[in-house]
Amino acid sequence: MKIQKILYWIVTGLLSLMFLGSATMYFVKNADVTAIFESLGFPTWIIYPLAFCKIGAVAIILSNKGGVLKQWVYAGLFFNTILAFFAHYMVGDGEEIGAFIAMTLVLSSYFLGKKVRP
Repeated sequence: MKIQKILYWIVTGLLSLMFLGSATMYFVKNADVTAIFESLGFPTWIIYPLAFCKIGAVAIILSNKGGVLKQWVYAGLFFNTILAFFAHYMVGDGEEIGAFIAMTLVLSSYFLGKKVRP
């Protein structure tokens, strides 16, 4: 059980860093992010709401509160990473590996969390 707990915190920490890093980029390098969103065919108005949702998602996951809300957060992060993966894959820019890593972290954190933090 101790190894699972350590793995959970490592995976969840990496997941948190990845999503907080991307949300920070949405604010700090907005022009670059806008160009990427346009190249993927996404509307640019969604950048700031998506950044706030990522920050909120990390806060909810780390707080371990709101049972059903936490389930929805994991679902939202999973769908976000699936969409990012296929968007990058279809455009062919070679950036889908980051989305795949994020998807793996989301799933790992979710399933380890069910065992460690029920």
